[in-house]
Amino acid sequence: MRDQAFPIHPARRRRLRSWDSGREPWQLRDPSGTRQLLDLASNDYLGLSRHPTVVAAAMEAMASDGVGAGGSRLITGTRPRHLELESGLATWLDRNRVLLFPSGFQANIAAVTALSERHTTVLVDRLIHHSLLAGIRTSGARLQRFAHNDLQDLDQRLQRLKHATTTPLVVTESLFSMEGTSPDLKGMADLCAHHGAHLLVDEAHGLGVLGPEGRGLCHGLRQPVALVSGTFGKAFGSGGAFLAGDNTTMERLLQTSGAFRYTTALAPPLVAGAQAALNLIQSNPTWGSELCQRSESWRTALMNQGWPRPPGSGPVLPLLVGGDQDALDLQQELEQAGLLSVAIRPPTVPEGTARLRLVLRRDLPEGTLEQLLAALCAR
Repeated sequence: MRDQAFPIHPARRRRLRSWDSGREPWQLRDPSGTRQLLDLASNDYLGLSRHPTVVAAAMEAMASDGVGAGGSRLITGTRPRHLELESGLATWLDRNRVLLFPSGFQANIAAVTALSERHTTVLVDRLIHHSLLAGIRTSGARLQRFAHNDLQDLDQRLQRLKHATTTPLVVTESLFSMEGTSPDLKGMADLCAHHGAHLLVDEAHGLGVLGPEGRGLCHGLRQPVALVSGTFGKAFGSGGAFLAGDNTTMERLLQTSGAFRYTTALAPPLVAGAQAALNLIQSNPTWGSELCQRSESWRTALMNQGWPRPPGSGPVLPLLVGGDQDALDLQQELEQAGLLSVAIRPPTVPEGTARLRLVLRRDLPEGTLEQLLAALCAR
């Protein structure tokens, strides 16, 4: 009955797969068999989710504070470790204040609704994350999309809003997770300042990897960046999210945001894991740049083998295939070679652009690139 109620082409039907941890942090094991797969799919860019220091911090917090917070931040959910992480992040990012959220999806909804209402025009990159679109729908704002990373298109659209009665909001990401691309954020910020628009930047995939010492591409940009959104489920290897901004905007979020006030506080073990990860990233400021340098050698090698050079300069390298079934077939071929890279299909990406999303991790063993090239060459 479910298949009849939701008719989906077989090549586009999603299914859940579970994974056991492998012997190494960069391995996953299919619980239905004994095959160990090298993980080229997750967002654990710095390999911190199983780092001994991060794991130990989470275990200590669980023993002392419990598994869950037991209440919202404004009731009984706030622990000293929440305030410590918020303060540390604000200093690291050079922002006035930070608030933690249980998820990036929740944080993005809170960010958009804090900066827009039904009379606001929100201009978003055409490839923006679904959570930000959900925030726009929640706020009731007017949506306009501009071409991906196209400042000229954005400029023209902002010019047409020069007589708007409310401040426009521009929304983008620092690293687009399915494209591997990044905008010219300095140029975008200059445009927003010129036209009197606010700028919201989702740094979920950029923090820990891009920018000076992994602090993201917004670091050093002040006005008109109204809010920076970030998560701990990627490079930080933990879970949860945060928003960073000036004192006025953050106080308004604290006082009015339902997404912050009416939810259980971020679990103490995740807070502790994120704090340990932040300490590690601060102590190893070249991790992100080294990972980006490695990704450049991968891009060159893939191009030399006949693939279109994956765009961008970060650790996300899309291999464009085109058809949904072709992408699924290539995923299976790589799995047979011991490599896990998941086929990404519409509606996550535009029609006709199904792809394999290769993700580099800092802890990938030597020889991984050669193993990948051999598997791709054999098809």
